[in-house]
Amino acid sequence: MKNILITGASGGLGKLTSKYFAENGWNVIATMIDINLADGFIDYPNIKCYELDVTSSASIEIAKQNILKEFKTIDVIINNAGLGYRSFVELSEDSKIDTIVDVNLIGVIKVCRAFIPVFREQNKGMFINISSVAGLVNLPLGNFYHATKRAVESFSECMSYELLDFNVGVCTVQFGNAPTDFQKNVTKCEDTKITSYEDMMCTINCILKKKTSKNKDLTIKIVTKLFNIASNPKKSFRRYTIGFDANFMRYLRKILGYRLFNKVIKRMVLKK
Repeated sequence: MKNILITGASGGLGKLTSKYFAENGWNVIATMIDINLADGFIDYPNIKCYELDVTSSASIEIAKQNILKEFKTIDVIINNAGLGYRSFVELSEDSKIDTIVDVNLIGVIKVCRAFIPVFREQNKGMFINISSVAGLVNLPLGNFYHATKRAVESFSECMSYELLDFNVGVCTVQFGNAPTDFQKNVTKCEDTKITSYEDMMCTINCILKKKTSKNKDLTIKIVTKLFNIASNPKKSFRRYTIGFDANFMRYLRKILGYRLFNKVIKRMVLKK
């Protein structure tokens, strides 16, 4: 049986992905910030849970040592842990900026850094870094989330060159708004008396809510695609875009260029 490590596995996409891999014959190393959140895996004997805070190098190292005591090899790591922050730059808060950068970007970097030696020594492995359509295009109120996901794209591609000689693959996966708990847990800035800001926030919230409700089949598409990528690892760097929304936005941005794309978004989303 192959072994896969998934961060942020206690809920949302991470939890669904962990169960899917387990149901399809993989040993799953499900990591989460709080081990008390592991109750959902009680009925899965091939899912082992570990406490791991992706923002803490010490936590990652402890989890790594405990994992390697039980698993001789790790075939794939999915850097899934992530969160959202929807705010205007003017109204943003230091603590929330620090948190989203620490989790979405620095967390990916720290987990990769910790486990590269494992992959290098066993001369095989694959990092699947969860990005987003936000890593490919820029949309209103995506300031901080988009910035971290774009950074994950650049980091992943750069890192892939370093690992070619060690038979270690790297890829990123982008998709739109899936009906998981992610959107429910997105942190937003406080209400403001600035009319323009309030109107824009209301518009974006409504659009994302509608998009999420329509993408009923997207979650299973993501999970099955992740399984396919992990089961058929590629050595060269690749970007995988899943779902109509993400592919449409990616192609639209590519075809129009940033100036026309910007005009289309202002007209379609902001009515300007």
